[in-house]
Formats: sequence, C-alpha cells, structure tokens
Amino acid sequence: MTVSETTPLIHHPEEDIDPLPQPHIDTIHQPQDEESNHLDDYRPDVSLVAVLPSLLVGVFLAAMDNLIVASVYGRIGSDLNQLSKTSWIATAYLLTTTCFQPLYGKLSDIFGRKACLLFSYTTFAIGSAWCGLARSMDELIIARAFAGIGGGGMTTLVSIVVSDIVPLHKRGTWQGFLNVIYATGASAGAPLGGLMADGIGWRWAFLFQTPATLLAALLVLVSLNIPHRHPDANDRTTWEKFKRIDFAGALTLVLAVLTLLIALDRGGNVSWSDKTVLITAPLSAGLFIAFLLIEGFYASDPFAPPRIVFDKGLLSCYIAYFFSMGGFFAALFYLPLYFQAVLDLNASESGLRMLPAIAGSVSGSLGGGILMQRTGKYYILTILSYTTMVIGCGMVVLFTGIIGRNFVAIGCGLAIAGVWKWIGGYYDTCCIDREEWE
Repeated sequence: MTVSETTPLIHHPEEDIDPLPQPHIDTIHQPQDEESNHLDDYRPDVSLVAVLPSLLVGVFLAAMDNLIVASVYGRIGSDLNQLSKTSWIATAYLLTTTCFQPLYGKLSDIFGRKACLLFSYTTFAIGSAWCGLARSMDELIIARAFAGIGGGGMTTLVSIVVSDIVPLHKRGTWQGFLNVIYATGASAGAPLGGLMADGIGWRWAFLFQTPATLLAALLVLVSLNIPHRHPDANDRTTWEKFKRIDFAGALTLVLAVLTLLIALDRGGNVSWSDKTVLITAPLSAGLFIAFLLIEGFYASDPFAPPRIVFDKGLLSCYIAYFFSMGGFFAALFYLPLYFQAVLDLNASESGLRMLPAIAGSVSGSLGGGILMQRTGKYYILTILSYTTMVIGCGMVVLFTGIIGRNFVAIGCGLAIAGVWKWIGGYYDTCCIDREEWE
C-alpha cells in the first residue's frame, strides 16, 4: 500500500488485498467520486440552512465562554478573596468538558442528535446561571464543572450534525465556516467580559449566557429534525441503551485527572511533600491504569479504544496536541491576570490586549484550511504551526519580565502563537479519514 498524506492514519493490513480508493481533498473542481456518492445516500434529506442558526449560536457561546471568563478572573479572585484558586474556574470547566465530549457521540447515536443538543444547551444554561449566583469560590468552581457537562456537547454535537447533513466533499467548507463563527465568538469574549466586569459586574459574564443558550435550545427544538436511524437506537429497552455507554471509563478518567490536578495544585502552592500530594499523586497513577484496563478489557463500547489511542500515527498527534493546548491555554488564562495584577490594567483593558491571539487564530485557521484544500498536504502545515507556536510563546515569556515588559512584543507573540490554529484543519482531516475509511 502506497502511503501518502491522504492515507488514513488507522490502517488495517487486510485492506492491502483490495484497497479502497482514497478520497481527494480538493473536490471543488472535480466530480464527486463513487464512494462519496455512496456515502451521500445515507445522509438525511435535511437543509443545513434551516438548522444553521441553532448550531451557530451554540458554537458562538461555547467559544465566547472561554475568553469572557478569562478576562474576569482577577476581579473574581479579588471579590471572593481567593485569588490562588482562580485557575480552578477554568480547570473545572475543561475537565468535565473533556471527559463528556466522547460520551456525546455515543449518546447521540442512541438517543438522537436533537435530544442530546437540548440536554447540553439546557445544562450549560443552568450551569451559567449557577455560576452567576455563586456565593463562594468553591461553589463557583462546582458550578463551572456542571456547566462543562453541557459545554462538552455544544461544539461536539454541532460537528456531528454537520457530518450527518453535509456531503464529505463539502464538509471542509462548512467546517471552515463554523471555525470563523468560533473565532468570532472567542474574539468578542475577552473585551465583552472586561466591559461587564468594569461596568455591571463580573457575575453578568455568566448570567447573560443563560437566556442566550436557552434561545439556542428553542431554535434546536423548532428547527432541528434529523431522522434518527442509527443502529444503536434499536435496542429494546432504555437500560440496554445505557449499557452501551462507557460511563465507567468516563468516571475513572475524571477521577484520574482530578486527583492529578489536586496533587499539582497542592504541590505548587503548599509543598511537594504535603500529605495530600503523597496521597493523590499515586492514586491518580492507579486510576489512569484502571482507565486503560477498563477501555481495553471491560467496556463493551469504549470511547477511547486502545487500538486508536496507541496507534503510532495518532499517538504523536495526541501528544503534540496535549502540549500545544497546554501552552495556549496557559497564555489564554494567565495573561489577563498578569495584565491586571502586574501592569495594573482594568478588566476591559486586559481583555482588549488578548485580541492579537484571536487575530492570529482566525488568520491561521482560514489560511491553513485554504492551503490544505488547495494542495491536499498537511505535513508542512503541521510543522509550521507548531514552529510558530514555539516562537510566539517564547516571545510572550521573554517580554513579560525576562528581557523586559513590552506589550507590542507580547501582542506579536500572541498573534504568532495563535497561528497554531492551522493545525485544526489537519486534525479535522484525520478524523474524517478515520470515520469514513475505518
């Protein structure tokens, strides 16, 4: 089998006998191939234009939530007198979002896209209202974790719905459009959160998301009517359906990551010899081992199958994505706090100074998507995106105190680091190849 940049990452040896035709990425100027026509026969006759508003509102709010909250961390920590715990506001949300995202795929196969979208929107709305009414930092952290359960489905399910409706050869175009909406929401989040914190109060950064999300849920209820014909929905009882969902794996992963974060937080703020660290660190290692055993031997339908997790082609993607996301989110959440605590800026000013990161993300996402669609190549874009991320983050580190304090240089570093969004198109392509050709 000839390996190229359009070859699926997950390869089965038996396919060498009679290999399937590989999809061509640039199909705009070419007729749709036979395989694509075959796949289109299974797509429901649903107009994307009719359901698009309900999808876009959810994507916009999910993107905006990240930065609208990041720009008000300093004010929240000061008002609740627990500045050292502000990182947990983001951590709690991302923890539950990450762990519930894989479950939404299987849940939507069983119960339908519409029911799961309504659940995720409603849960996010309730969680946002709870965050706005929180009376303490601990309550706010718990509320953010609850909101993350819904937030995990707001973007994941949109991608699934687009895959259901849009033919393969047009999917890249529509995914690029959704990326623009995501970037627009993210760019609006930072200044909007700052203006709210300086004006009507940081609580409204959460509270105003509740009616907006409920409006999106209403649009889903009215406009999203996708025929539910997935084989997993044919189980006779609700219990049989639930048995197919890997709740044990999801719970174990949540506990493993949570105990690891507690150990890191306690070790960094108190002492690495602290009793809590000595308990949670080995407990986390044991839970991660238990998670691998559950996914490999216990779960009937694991959301992280070992053959996919440990595939040598995909594993390198996971590791690279892990470190790039860690670096980008560190800048995303701690730079606003740096602007407010060190440079003595207000929340509005710190939010505006995060716009270069969004500008880089938008230009990188659009530019990378266009180039990959034109050339069908992703390797050079992958190398280039991570190179720019290292350079950009290096500039941010150097000009926040090591060399000096220069906002122009920090802004340039954020913009350059933001171009790592080029890598998004590469991962989308990998996922499509795996789904369609596995």
